[in-house]
Amino acid sequence: MEPETQIDEESRIETLVQIMTGNFLDDEIRDALNDYHENDIAEAIQQLDEEGRKKIYKILGPDKVSEIFTYIDDVAEYLQEITPEEAADVLESMDADEAVEALEDIESDEEREQLISLMEPEAKQDIRLINSYEDDEIGSQMTTNFIIISQDFSVKEAMRSLCAQAEENDNINTIYVYDDDESYCGAIELKDLIRARETKPLEDIIQKNYPSINAKDKISDVIEQLKDYAEDSIPVLNEYKEVIGVITSEQLIETVDDELGDDYAKLAGLSAEEDLNEKLSDSMKKRLPWLVLLLFLGMGVSSVVGIFEGLVSKVAIIVCFQSLILGMAGNVGTQSLAVTVRVLMDENIKGSQKFKFILKEIRIGFFNGLLLGIVAFSFVGLYTHYIKIRPWGEAFKVSACVGSALLMAMTISSFVGSVVPMIFHKIKVDPAVASGPLITTVNDLVAVVTYYGLATLFLIKFAGL
Repeated sequence: MEPETQIDEESRIETLVQIMTGNFLDDEIRDALNDYHENDIAEAIQQLDEEGRKKIYKILGPDKVSEIFTYIDDVAEYLQEITPEEAADVLESMDADEAVEALEDIESDEEREQLISLMEPEAKQDIRLINSYEDDEIGSQMTTNFIIISQDFSVKEAMRSLCAQAEENDNINTIYVYDDDESYCGAIELKDLIRARETKPLEDIIQKNYPSINAKDKISDVIEQLKDYAEDSIPVLNEYKEVIGVITSEQLIETVDDELGDDYAKLAGLSAEEDLNEKLSDSMKKRLPWLVLLLFLGMGVSSVVGIFEGLVSKVAIIVCFQSLILGMAGNVGTQSLAVTVRVLMDENIKGSQKFKFILKEIRIGFFNGLLLGIVAFSFVGLYTHYIKIRPWGEAFKVSACVGSALLMAMTISSFVGSVVPMIFHKIKVDPAVASGPLITTVNDLVAVVTYYGLATLFLIKFAGL
């Protein structure tokens, strides 16, 4: 069976399924599958029935199956198709961080602990190490797949140690170095080690100031630092400055993606992202606390509207444009919030820079409000005259009120959207989770007071409508 080249993904998966289900010898199937990427094999395996998958598991062996399983989302479902002993062998062959993710998919604590107990001591230790860190700590995202050598080694000894460790750890582009106290003291690029002469001291090619992070560091605090370094991996240290793991570029991408997803969820007032398999009760628990708070804040907004009941009874037409003011104020506030949360990720930003940022947001809100206010003034005036059949004078008095309220509401909302997250950040409360729903409601309050307050002044006291 010759591998096909230059074919689209669908055809490739179809070919793989034919190979897996065809009447071929085990060795022929194994050799044929070796010509395909594990991601494609994973796609094909998921199209087989359970008996077909069990056959492929047996043919490929635990090492190859572990590589394939890293490309499957819900690994637990497939681990249950084999015996606990076989499943433990597969998990052992995975990188520790991938094994941890696979074990998290298993709902039963008993099954999870059984699989861990069946693993080799080293694999078991790595999994328990990663699990010892909280989900928001960088240690929970690291892998124990790395190479480390002593600074006392010669170049020849370093190469020998690299080759020995590479049998178990394939993350070899950067080699980490420890000193006499087994503390991290730098790193060596693989290409530098290969180029070095055997007689050259290892110390000459060690990068002493190669960056590192602490396992207990919060992911949200170090994410920008990690992005700044375009390295294949960054070492993770424990409290004794020993290398216990690394964050690879692949993990960094996943971590950034998870962090952005989590921040997006927080902007909606959720404590974390929800997934398709989450229980109804768990989803409700994430959403309910903020909704209860916002219910009472919303009642406050409604009460403020009630204060202007007399105004509404006299000039009922202004109610038509309330949603316009509230909607635009909310949009502007959300924009300012999103930009502010992004700015606050830089822990080195100074107070003077924050002040300038707030002024900039206010100016943006003002000038956007001015332009949109002019547009609203024109269109609301025409709408009120032609559609609502009001005299030109009354129509443009109403539109002047709407345009002015839009200008003020957008300016104030820009201020609120930038200041509130800064206040929460100052008191060590996550600005994303605390600000999103709150700013929406606060901006509603600002818009209502601004709109009806101006309407009272313009239309009742000055215009005498």
